[in-house]
Amino acid sequence: MSDYPFSAADLDALRAWDTPTICNGLELIVPERRAIGFTVEQMVAADRTLAPIVGLARTGLIRSKEPPRGPIPSRQEWYDYVEAGDLPTIALLQDIDDKPGYGAFWGEVQTTVHKGLGVLGCVTNGSYRDCDMLAPGFQIIGGRVVPSHAHVHMVAMGGDVNVFGMLVGHDGVIHADYHGAVVIPAEAVRRLPDAIDLVTRREKIILDMARAPGFTSAHMREALSRVQDIH
Repeated sequence: MSDYPFSAADLDALRAWDTPTICNGLELIVPERRAIGFTVEQMVAADRTLAPIVGLARTGLIRSKEPPRGPIPSRQEWYDYVEAGDLPTIALLQDIDDKPGYGAFWGEVQTTVHKGLGVLGCVTNGSYRDCDMLAPGFQIIGGRVVPSHAHVHMVAMGGDVNVFGMLVGHDGVIHADYHGAVVIPAEAVRRLPDAIDLVTRREKIILDMARAPGFTSAHMREALSRVQDIH
């Protein structure tokens, strides 16, 4: 993708909402993706207090259980690939070992290097370590925490990856927080704020009614009827 139908400001605006809210908005805009395009396993966030990250996917496959079996991309090739330009990037790494996360790609050094290159964070089914020494503000949404990097190495980069059921390729738009991650179709980025506003206004009718004293199922029927009039 060379021409994007959104700007860096459009991506940054989506950080105002958590990932479940982004999923809610996508259900209105692209209902055919209601059951696809997001992680479906529980993940471990390096810092639950960080705001969501939103950026373009830079994809790679990694292994760590054994040494490389043949030619592999160099770390410098990966750094050249993942470095952010006009738009922020997020590393999407699929660990393809039979036990993903056997060794950690991410730790103090890699988070510091990647943050310096403008990368916002990583989403991976693999692991990370150095929990108290990770680069401040660099988010990792990962599969587990382990102590060693073992033989961790890049196998391939720039292709499609599957991170806990979320399929994404190069330049996919990713929104992630401690809940997990979701792929946002490029054409949906600018439509999401309005869709989220609609969802929020509809939910407010129900929530206000449910929180009021004396709430009954009759009130719930009234709330659901009123929701249908919110457009």
